[in-house]
Amino acid sequence: MVKCSTGQHFLNDGEMSQRESLCAQKAISLLSPLGKIQVSACENGVHTIQIIMDVAPTERTDEPPQSCVVSEGRAESSPELQRCVEWLQAYFSEPWTVGSLPLPAFHHPALHGDTFTSRVLQTLLRDVKMGETVSYKRLAEMAGNPRASRAVGGAMRRNPVPLLVPCHRVITSSGQSGPYMRGKGNHLKQWLLSHEQLRKEG
Repeated sequence: MVKCSTGQHFLNDGEMSQRESLCAQKAISLLSPLGKIQVSACENGVHTIQIIMDVAPTERTDEPPQSCVVSEGRAESSPELQRCVEWLQAYFSEPWTVGSLPLPAFHHPALHGDTFTSRVLQTLLRDVKMGETVSYKRLAEMAGNPRASRAVGGAMRRNPVPLLVPCHRVITSSGQSGPYMRGKGNHLKQWLLSHEQLRKEG
């Protein structure tokens, strides 16, 4: 059983399960073109990546950085946390290189076990590459349940490690980008898709 140190409840395919905390997490905050990103991890792997929208885009007075820089927490870095930071920094500054970089290990229950959510997230991570997109319906088919496109949407909302598991690449069958961060981060999804498409074409 994978234990999660947050002590929160996680919804896995309709069932609530509580994971008692036994691992000590460390966190790093980064400033990125998306805003502030906070990564938490234990020695076993990354637990969460949070894109923190503390200020609405129209209210920002500062220019966002063009790359991804550590703002807090480097002294508390663990090997998996540092690997995650290096991946994120490459993604924003040299995204064409991330395919050759090792991913950090993950230590969150949503990414382990034989649940549909886990299968969807692992399929997305493995099969949808930089500059590509996939519809909710097609991703459901790839994960083994063609009728579960609505459940795929639920899996995207429960993705604990956005960017690394690229839920921004999942779009509607009509080609619309669809919601991101429960609709609050739609502009970030558009930015990410454009960022990847430009790098792919370049």
